[in-house]
Amino acid sequence: MRGSTLAYAVSMRSRRPGRRAALFAAALIVLLTLWAIVGPAASPYSPNGLDWHHLSAAPSLTDGHWLGTDPLGRDLYVRTLYGLRLSLLIGVLATGVSVLIGLAWGMVAGFAGGRVEAWMMRVVDILYSLPYLFIVLILATLFGRDSITLLLVAIAAVGWLTLARVVRAKTLSLKRREFVEAARAAGLTPAGIMMRHILPNLAGTVAVYATLMVPQMITSESFLSFLGLGVQEPRASLGSLVSEGAHEMLAAPWMLLVPASVLVALLLSFNLLGDALRDVLDPAAR
Repeated sequence: MRGSTLAYAVSMRSRRPGRRAALFAAALIVLLTLWAIVGPAASPYSPNGLDWHHLSAAPSLTDGHWLGTDPLGRDLYVRTLYGLRLSLLIGVLATGVSVLIGLAWGMVAGFAGGRVEAWMMRVVDILYSLPYLFIVLILATLFGRDSITLLLVAIAAVGWLTLARVVRAKTLSLKRREFVEAARAAGLTPAGIMMRHILPNLAGTVAVYATLMVPQMITSESFLSFLGLGVQEPRASLGSLVSEGAHEMLAAPWMLLVPASVLVALLLSFNLLGDALRDVLDPAAR
């Protein structure tokens, strides 16, 4: 009795740091999101407004350019927040599309089994073997580079593959459970079994992977924008701002430090939240 009580106490203590990290990460994500939405209203400058009197100006509290300007005199504070807003939007939307495709694909493949499963997973293997940048270049040729739709399709095209494999493996173990056999015996259709019994048991795993996929999608968008294949002028994302700042790193280091710091804080908060949720929702992994 004492041993079980001690084990329970140790288990609860091990969960507290994870919960504190999750709360801290969630609070930081909310603050960054609110800052991206409300923050630009605090500045008198627009994201594409040119201030010819302050070209590549250093951060200052007197002229209103709190985080400095770029070589065209555009306010870096406002552009960074607009970039944060666009990166968050692309990351969340691409994650949503990837989760829907990966969840449906993996669940159907795992539950169907046999030739259907083999065919569906071979498609996943083929897509895994294709070079990611090759797919992006093909889509850029078809749709043009200045397209948010292109960016979403390019990122989500390969983002669902890992989740599909995870969901398929989890479904394979769930479909052999007693409650699924009972549902079959009761005459429930395969679609009904997947929606009523398989999907609810996948919710925790999918939530964890979705949280961890958001920073991956933001990183992919930033990488493509850094290479010039993502967000194009006059729009800005964190990746494109980091790319611009890298070219002015010696003359105007704030152009790189400001968007890079926001990007690091955003990615770190999502990763911390995903790790904490994995500890809470999947004790076996801990």
